[in-house]
Amino acid sequence: MPHIHTQPGQHDLTVTAYIIRTDTPEPQALVHMHRKLRRLLPVGGHVELHETPWQSVAHEIKEESGYVFTDLRVLQPQIRLMNTRYVVQHPYALSMNTHEVPESHFHTDIQYGFTAKAAPTTSVQEGESSDLRWMTQTEMNALGSDLIFMSTVDVYNFMFDQVLQEWEEVPVGEFTL
Repeated sequence: MPHIHTQPGQHDLTVTAYIIRTDTPEPQALVHMHRKLRRLLPVGGHVELHETPWQSVAHEIKEESGYVFTDLRVLQPQIRLMNTRYVVQHPYALSMNTHEVPESHFHTDIQYGFTAKAAPTTSVQEGESSDLRWMTQTEMNALGSDLIFMSTVDVYNFMFDQVLQEWEEVPVGEFTL
């Protein structure tokens, strides 16, 4: 989806899916070569006007990774608000940030953490980057800022070092799309 807000200083809402495979001898993080930015990024994109962030991350994962959403588990903190009355409770985000993009506006990004126990079961959709890469923590940390944003490395390091050990893996179906 194109940017909704294109004027200097305006913000678009985006989502990112940080996915780690745990069925390999060493956990591996998924990144892809972004077609425009020419850097490795996790899958993700803009939240469309008719979507919640959770719906958006589901469709971005399907389009950009080849995963069927239900093949993944979402990482959630052990202590969290589980139910609220009269509203739909979405999963807790792994992280949220706001960053400037080259067109002098901003993305406010909701970042979710996921685990996978197998390779994707379908193909990346046409028009999306087919340059998917699985990287260990060591491999990712060896990359320079000319190939990957350091904030991406920071979030994946947080997942490798803490989240995988301390958070629960919850079926994505426990949350309403």
